[in-house]
Amino acid sequence: MLLTERLARRAAEADARERALLIEKLKHAIAKLRHDRFGQSAERGALLDQLELQLFELEEDAAQAETAAQAVQEQVTVQPFQRRKPARRPLPEHLPRERMVYPVPTACPCCGGGLRKLGEDVTETLELVPRQWKVIQHVREKYSCRTCETITQPPAPSHPIARGRAGPGLLAHVLFGKYGLHLPLNRQSTTYAREGIELDVSTLADWVGATAATLMPLVEEICGHVLAAERIHADDTTVPVLDIGRTRTGRLWAYVRDDRPFAGADPPAAVYFYSPDRTREHPEAHLASYTGLMQADAYAGFNRLYEAGRQPGPIVEVACWAHARRKFFDLARLNKAPIAIEAVARIDVLFAIEREINGLLPVERWKVRQQRSRPRVEALGAWLREQYARLSSAGKVAQAIAYSLNCWDSLVRFLDDGRLCLSNNAAERAVRGIAVGRRNWTFAGSDAGGRRAAAIYTLIETAKLNDVDPQAWLADVLARLQDHPARRIAELLPWAWKNQLHQQKAAA
Repeated sequence: MLLTERLARRAAEADARERALLIEKLKHAIAKLRHDRFGQSAERGALLDQLELQLFELEEDAAQAETAAQAVQEQVTVQPFQRRKPARRPLPEHLPRERMVYPVPTACPCCGGGLRKLGEDVTETLELVPRQWKVIQHVREKYSCRTCETITQPPAPSHPIARGRAGPGLLAHVLFGKYGLHLPLNRQSTTYAREGIELDVSTLADWVGATAATLMPLVEEICGHVLAAERIHADDTTVPVLDIGRTRTGRLWAYVRDDRPFAGADPPAAVYFYSPDRTREHPEAHLASYTGLMQADAYAGFNRLYEAGRQPGPIVEVACWAHARRKFFDLARLNKAPIAIEAVARIDVLFAIEREINGLLPVERWKVRQQRSRPRVEALGAWLREQYARLSSAGKVAQAIAYSLNCWDSLVRFLDDGRLCLSNNAAERAVRGIAVGRRNWTFAGSDAGGRRAAAIYTLIETAKLNDVDPQAWLADVLARLQDHPARRIAELLPWAWKNQLHQQKAAA
């Protein structure tokens, strides 16, 4: 019997070590792939999903094995392999606490004497209470005047959508589920059915369409706020759109206003537009009234926006150093090209300086850049031209250098303006959620569906940029919007709503 236990212990230890080693390998592979998740290769994203799924399965297996080993510890004692676990965070303080006090004997179990309390040990566990559905009855009582027999009754309350039976909280939940959590309506309908609420997909679709139309004044207000900025970020991403017998590729364009890097007082916001293709007419229409600085990639469709004779004025092009670095980074990582490795190292120094001055006033950022960044940028430019002259123009390294040199004037523009960022990452972050979500909802049902998605993304992403819970904000706005004066619509924007919430809490 002792030999059997020893063999079982050794087998369990070996299995735990092998599982832990595989987990560490998968984590390393996932970390490398996650950096390129939104690159050009769709296979890379699929591989990452597979590895993450395998990692979760292994971690579940490891936890199950450890729990099973503890359950039979009296029979076979196995020393588990110590896996590295993340640091345990304290449970949120704002959650309500429910005390479960376990009964103690009324007398000492040893001698029968009286007991007095010395203290207590408290162990906290996090629990989930299933959400609760309810029906709210809006009762309007009728009264008749005893003198003139006039009937008096309160006016009918406003509803978020005309003749709708859904409350603002439910509508916000459906909207955020589809566009914030990327859950298609058929999945939401199935989930509701399991909870005893039958809501057809067609009903949910009607609610989404009607709610989007109701919220359009907010979308237009956010759009005006973004295009009133001195500087914006621009980017776009693909959206599959259902067509007859196939899908075609539409586009979602994102324009982001974020003045926080240079201590701007205005709140951040993002506005999205949908188009059925990527022709230059679309960004020209989106930015028809805009003049100022625009940070973007080297998309040729923006070129007419930068022309000096453009009306009402030219947009100043500002290139993205992250795009320039990425072309060298791929060559440095995959091909170990010495020139690419050196270029990445030099550009990384510029990013390190930017991290130090992020959030400072424009004049302070400008001073640091003149002292520390300008000499490095000028040296980098001279070095790139020297290397390019020695290389074949057909080579990949030469092509990476050519990309930087071709847009050099717009790359170095950040040196003379403290409002500018080194990269266009603000816009790339704005389209990242769309890139993740489109794998869940597969495609937009039509061009109208694409435009509707752009409107709701505008609301959700703007709320997130202002550290506002999108679902809570949408629920409150939908409850108030129908009775809110149109000229004061700005009071319902996420940053104003957040300030009102803080004032109410302070007054309470």
